[in-house]
Amino acid sequence: MDQIKNYAQIDELIATGGQPTEEQLREAAEAGWQVVVNLGLHDQSYSLPDEAALVGSLGMEYHHIPVKFDAPTFEDFQRFVPVMDGTVGRRVLVHCAANYRVSSFMSLYGQLRFGWPAARADSHARLFWELDEVWSAFIRECREKLGLEG
Repeated sequence: MDQIKNYAQIDELIATGGQPTEEQLREAAEAGWQVVVNLGLHDQSYSLPDEAALVGSLGMEYHHIPVKFDAPTFEDFQRFVPVMDGTVGRRVLVHCAANYRVSSFMSLYGQLRFGWPAARADSHARLFWELDEVWSAFIRECREKLGLEG
């Protein structure tokens, strides 16, 4: 799993990364991962042709929440929360193209559900890149609407 681009292990049940290959998804299934959440778009330049079918054939649950990289919305995050809440107690791999979208979403989810302080959430959001204005504004908006410190 650690061969996945920009791989990060949150804890024993949650890992994040960029787009995994077919082989990496097979390895994830063999290693006991149970759920895949994809925030990337269906884009031929980086996504798999039919990730949902592949993940299903490997016995894992699949969720796709397409988030436009240049226009993430609070509504996107609102769709993400119940999906993640539904994975509690199971091993979940959350990915997008490069773990930029996911690191931001997980920073907010960490604050909302794991009690992360803003400093830890900010550090997580910047694991692999320096947020641009679009993503900084997205995080601010979500924090405001969710009543999170920031």
